[in-house]
Amino acid sequence: MRRAFAFRLHLLLAMLLALACASPAHAQPGKKMPRLGYLAAVSATADAPRLEAFRRGLREQGYVEGRNIQIEYRHESQDLSRLTAHAAELLAMDIDVLVAVTSNAAVAAKKSTSTVPIVFMGVTDPISAGLAESLARPGGNATGITNVAAILTGKRLELLKETVPGLVHVAVLWDPKAPGSIPQWEASQAPARTLGLTLHSMTASSPDDYATAFKAALKAGSTAAWITLNPVANSNQKLIAELAIENRLPTICARADYAENGCLMAYGPGYDTEGKDGARYVDRILKGARPSDLPIEQPTKFELIINLKTAKRLGFAVPRPVLNRADRIVQ
Repeated sequence: MRRAFAFRLHLLLAMLLALACASPAHAQPGKKMPRLGYLAAVSATADAPRLEAFRRGLREQGYVEGRNIQIEYRHESQDLSRLTAHAAELLAMDIDVLVAVTSNAAVAAKKSTSTVPIVFMGVTDPISAGLAESLARPGGNATGITNVAAILTGKRLELLKETVPGLVHVAVLWDPKAPGSIPQWEASQAPARTLGLTLHSMTASSPDDYATAFKAALKAGSTAAWITLNPVANSNQKLIAELAIENRLPTICARADYAENGCLMAYGPGYDTEGKDGARYVDRILKGARPSDLPIEQPTKFELIINLKTAKRLGFAVPRPVLNRADRIVQ
């Protein structure tokens, strides 16, 4: 009798143990849903194309916002000194990755944490900005995608000279307070000398500076302008385009959305690739990769966009050889 009871007790314990092993969800807490912080030094409107490409890239990697990943957003275009405070707010939310858009945002993120992984997009020169030791081996907690805006400066000036007959004086709109804009201004010097162009430094750190800056450019004899990428310009593309048209200055910009918003021409990488690549970096980090081991990537595909509506308003005819090279025409 005692042996039968002991057998039944042993059998019951075995069954309970089997149930416990088969139901781990009841024995341990559920896995934490990944949470991203998204810090952008640009208005939500101006950032919309990149953000949509980023979300699309996340979906391609298997992440659906609100279902298996959370994203907390901070966009700042009015007072860039608040970026560090925004970064602190996001870090306090126990985020797994901090996504930073533009050099200003990436620098603020880097100053705010040395441990939480940072994935940046829209950064001109991550080395000079202090974000990484090298492109091949970032060495810290930040990696991502560059926009090679400074590297492509010579090509943009070359296109501008081909487009504007007899061009000699070019105004360069840049922001001395933007870490991504400074290398673009500096990188303009050597190709300008090679092309026989004289550059006028057209500085502006606020939308209120633009009208005065354009008047000064005309007074200096400028007959065309090159608009560097920087957070203030990114959020005021239409204003810049209207002032350029008003002052009869053909412009070349660094990204397609500028041409869509009135810049005469744009040459550079598109948002679509940048956003998807950013999502790919986030996925790799969430799966265990360290930012220090992920090489910083540079885009290899560029597009030339020409806005014929702007050309018409300027009373300007874009030369046929340049038109024939356009990847897209706005009309």
